[in-house]
Amino acid sequence: MPIAVITGSAGLIGSESVRFFAGKDFTIVGIDNDLRASFFGPSASTKWNRDRLREQFAGRYIHKDIDIRDKKAIDEVFQKYSSEIKLVIHTAAQPSHDWAAKDPQMDFSVNANGTLVLLEATRRFAPEAVFIFTSTNKVYGDTPNLLPLIELEERWEIQPGHPFQNGIDESMSIDNSKHSLFGASKVAADILVQEYGKYFGMKTASFRGGCLTGPSHSGAQLHGFLAYLMQCVILSEPYTIFGYKGKQVRDNIHSHDLVSAFYEIYRAPRCGEVYNMGGSRHSNCSMREAIRLCEDIAGKKLRHSYVEDHRSGDHVWYISDVKKFQSHYPRWKYQYDLTGILEDIFKSQNKRLQSCT
Repeated sequence: MPIAVITGSAGLIGSESVRFFAGKDFTIVGIDNDLRASFFGPSASTKWNRDRLREQFAGRYIHKDIDIRDKKAIDEVFQKYSSEIKLVIHTAAQPSHDWAAKDPQMDFSVNANGTLVLLEATRRFAPEAVFIFTSTNKVYGDTPNLLPLIELEERWEIQPGHPFQNGIDESMSIDNSKHSLFGASKVAADILVQEYGKYFGMKTASFRGGCLTGPSHSGAQLHGFLAYLMQCVILSEPYTIFGYKGKQVRDNIHSHDLVSAFYEIYRAPRCGEVYNMGGSRHSNCSMREAIRLCEDIAGKKLRHSYVEDHRSGDHVWYISDVKKFQSHYPRWKYQYDLTGILEDIFKSQNKRLQSCT
């Protein structure tokens, strides 16, 4: 039975990957030490998800409470399973702009050094494995904010006829822009993943994600846009909108749709590829539009306030162009639109809240 090593296995994309590939007859070795709780507090802990995976996939899910920066511990895992490892999905990260500025060394050590530890372990002990990395659109820094935008009633939008009208593709430069320290550490990891593919001939792919979301997201104020927004609506907790009149636009992709793209890579891998991946024109919204949808689905009004200053490195408008991936893997299709994503999040959060009462 093939083995998939999945880092951040109790997080949003990691746990979705566990479920998906366990369903494809993989044995899963999950690596997750719940650093998310250290970053964002106990409410953002992923232990609930880890325990659910252990129960649901008993005998198929092997959990390792390991820090990805611990070279000795990571090497021991990869050496133990060696050529049985057919797939590595690396989702573990420090994911917040704001948090990175508080502790740049921690941020860089997790995002960049941790990725290097995993790449090197794969190269030494499982060189034929497919290595998939969840990068970020923040590798483009604030360059998207230089695009010609027009202000509409509910959102910012790119000028009609612009080459990026259907979304931003991989041709956008990652140089000469303000990334935030989080963006910089993810750039380093992104380049390493590319280089191990191109230099060593490893089967690597880097997904530069827009807003990745879904029912297993442990949303927090500093990370997890839609999940945290829905949580605030359900619990009647206050929500703060940061800048851009609340008209900033994001594309949103359900975790299942992203992981199904991983499967296409696994089936027909390439070396050192980079793909922009998000909801594209299929699934996107402004902050104002997201609030209205969450309120409609939950049947409650959100208590929100507005702060004029936007977050450093934040995009005014970002929609992914996924045509490169679709041209390489035409079998892949979206299963969730924006409404379907939010309904799924709402159902999951309601169920979790009821189980805690």
